[in-house]
Amino acid sequence: MEKNEKETDFDAREMQIHARMERLEQLEAKMKEKEKKIRAKENAKKQVLLRLSPSLWNELASWAEDEFRSINGQIEYLLSEAVRKHKNENTKKGG
Repeated sequence: MEKNEKETDFDAREMQIHARMERLEQLEAKMKEKEKKIRAKENAKKQVLLRLSPSLWNELASWAEDEFRSINGQIEYLLSEAVRKHKNENTKKGG
């Protein structure tokens, strides 16, 4: 092979390598985005179907309004407080 042919061959291979690198970088970016979405989904709040009597619903709605929360926010707050209290009681008992 002549020098020009070798240089041309080298340049063609170099371009192929750069194209592959770009493709790998694109695939890596897509994978990172998918991983980010999966992590976000795993960390998202869980949904629960909760059936309440109309009177309990009305009491919760009134209480939530008094504390400037949504009904859902009020229920979540009350459950969080109950769990916190339960953990504190178990810690005091040594369990």
